[in-house]
Amino acid sequence: MFGSSVLELAIGLTFCYGTVALIVATLQEALAAAFRLRADTLLAGIKSMLNDPRFDALAQMVYAHPLVNPHSNGTPVDERHLAARPSYIEPAQFAIALIDSIQRVPGDFARLGADIDAIADPQVRRALHALYARAGGDLERFQALVAGWFDNAMERVSGAYKRRQLLISLLLSLLLAIMFNIDSISLFRTLWQQPQLAAHIDAVPGALDAATLGKLWALPIGWTSFPPVWDSAFALQAAGWLITTATTLFGAPFWFDLLQRAVQLRGTGARPEEAPRTLPASIPVNAAVPLVQVRTAPALPAATET
Repeated sequence: MFGSSVLELAIGLTFCYGTVALIVATLQEALAAAFRLRADTLLAGIKSMLNDPRFDALAQMVYAHPLVNPHSNGTPVDERHLAARPSYIEPAQFAIALIDSIQRVPGDFARLGADIDAIADPQVRRALHALYARAGGDLERFQALVAGWFDNAMERVSGAYKRRQLLISLLLSLLLAIMFNIDSISLFRTLWQQPQLAAHIDAVPGALDAATLGKLWALPIGWTSFPPVWDSAFALQAAGWLITTATTLFGAPFWFDLLQRAVQLRGTGARPEEAPRTLPASIPVNAAVPLVQVRTAPALPAATET
């Protein structure tokens, strides 16, 4: 089966899906950086955690703390006046910033309970009182409990962010599939009939560069006539776009790992047939081959009658 149409078909499809997933991931990261999606999501998560939707209470004080937002001027009026928004906050630093924002006398754990009573929001006050009671008079333990509370809250925020990014990746993949007519059904048929089209794929790409895109465009993708005719063939073409879109759910690392295995499998080649064993040319065919002589012990003399 090595070097067969099935293997070339698998290599071509896997390379196409992996490259599309890599393009989608690159565009997704660029959009996240341009629109500061991570920073905005983190800010929204902290506002929800501290029940400060208007950003005028605890969330504002936490974001003014230098451990959380070192590039801030320390006096943010509202979200729009934030000089910088962090994309990640260390849980231990968040705990210290939150305690510093609540505490009136730094390091005084006995007075911290009264400072928590002064918090206006009842839900946050109740949550911090529960952690304060379990700290057992230890400020470091209380900081660790607050950090764990922050971790749990950010797990939910991270889940919501991943679901939104998954939707964005699916939309980007569908857009690429339509723009460049990456029809999985048509690609499958063409590669099955002409497997040599995937013979130029000999390695897993290390990055999204011109060489990788050149190999992608060498595959049977793209428009031959535009706009398409709205008939039964177009319905099959749309189904091929949807299949291509669904492949991005697996991610580029999955497809490139599969591609590496397929390329290695093709590179092994066919196993050579075992040649029949023959006698050395220096020994004539009819020559007698000397046998190994086995020495035996001499026979004992027969016993004589006396």
